[in-house]
Amino acid sequence: MSTPQIDFPRLASSLLRLGGPNETLAGVTARGAFPAAMVGGALHVPLATGGTARYANLDYASSAPCLAVVRDAIDQLLPWYGSVHRGAGFVSNVMNEAYSAARDVVHTFVGARDDDTVIFTRNTTDALSLLASAVPDGAKVFTFTAEHHANLLPWRARAHHVDLGVPRTRDDALARAEEALRRARGADRVLSVTGASNVTGELWPIAELAEIAHRYGARIVVDAAQLAPHVPIDMARTNLDYVALSGHKMYAPFGAGALIGRGDWLDRADPHLAGGGAVKRVGADSVEWLTGPSRHEGGTPNVVGAVALAAACTALGELGHEAASRYENALLDRLLSGLRMLGAEPLALWGPHTKRIGLVSFNLSGFDPGALAAALSAEFGIGVRAGAFCAHPLMDALAPKASQASAYGAVRASVGLGTRFEDVERLLTALETLREDGPACPYRLDAGRWVVEGDARVVPAMVSRSRRGVSPPEPSCR
Repeated sequence: MSTPQIDFPRLASSLLRLGGPNETLAGVTARGAFPAAMVGGALHVPLATGGTARYANLDYASSAPCLAVVRDAIDQLLPWYGSVHRGAGFVSNVMNEAYSAARDVVHTFVGARDDDTVIFTRNTTDALSLLASAVPDGAKVFTFTAEHHANLLPWRARAHHVDLGVPRTRDDALARAEEALRRARGADRVLSVTGASNVTGELWPIAELAEIAHRYGARIVVDAAQLAPHVPIDMARTNLDYVALSGHKMYAPFGAGALIGRGDWLDRADPHLAGGGAVKRVGADSVEWLTGPSRHEGGTPNVVGAVALAAACTALGELGHEAASRYENALLDRLLSGLRMLGAEPLALWGPHTKRIGLVSFNLSGFDPGALAAALSAEFGIGVRAGAFCAHPLMDALAPKASQASAYGAVRASVGLGTRFEDVERLLTALETLREDGPACPYRLDAGRWVVEGDARVVPAMVSRSRRGVSPPEPSCR
């Protein structure tokens, strides 16, 4: 008897199909494909000034909301949930099929080669740490200082790590990589680089960097955490050796990511997690490890997260990268032009004309970035992020360019497929109001975070600590 297979294309069928490649942005929007349906898309949040507002989520780069179609995939899966690669029951067979199918979908999504391995991880950080532990001893690893900590710290722990600094231009990045690899000696060399900066949104020249790496016998690793939700990846065509990505950046916040790439180093490395599922045979004083993905997926795998990630990959394919890019670029153009009119010049490595994803970091003169983000949330119902975005060395390099920033870091606004144009307009209006009138509420630092003094807003009961018998404070906002 055959077991049913999860039909991932059907799970994405609720997303409206787009027209041909010549369809205009106005046509796409009119047909209702964008903004895409998100879980929580109509969520209202309380304001410190009184009343509520629909939540304007401009923090997609941190954790994107869940696509409605991804939730539908999980709803379909959960009644069948059971042990994976363990049980003999029918439900377990269904889980095995779902997990294998999810691996195939992710493999196809990134255009991997036939013999590339897909290992499910917790997130990009987990994936890059896994790979760093698998690179042969003695290998030289090259990274730029402009990387996210996830693509810096695992490599720094190695004896032969080389820092390429912060490139001044796109061509400078290529020149630094070529010079370093040309001078390098040794059999094994690795260049690990981001696909899109999580601080500036700028796209890095990964195809050209891959060509340089292979010219000198090196392998290239791409941190695609920010790239994968916005730009199509074709590992085989671009000749990328490894790609790491996160489901929570790709509208699938269920705790799964993936490392995709060549299996030779991975098959020779010690298992990422030593335990059940990673072994072929264990003796009283011996162990024989499996090869392939199972070697690094010890313990019960996160099949729900894997299915969610695969459903998101399918959904992004159904929407179409070209149409999605047009929509996000229209949002980005409005955001950039509005910020410049307010004198909030976006941070950039290589200048304002560099191609970027829908992500902008900026400072507003006279405002601490954290206090500004807190005011946007408390008084306008807008979610952004503030700080150094787990990229301290890059922020240090960009600090002189920050528009008279009054404190370390910046504010980051990021858009995605569920963003509405009114969300961007609300942000720009809120920034103008704060610049002209100042905050309506008093703010203070509390354990490093800016909070409203005497905040009277009530959090949902499912996450609130017991306040029985405690009256909420009186609102202190004007």
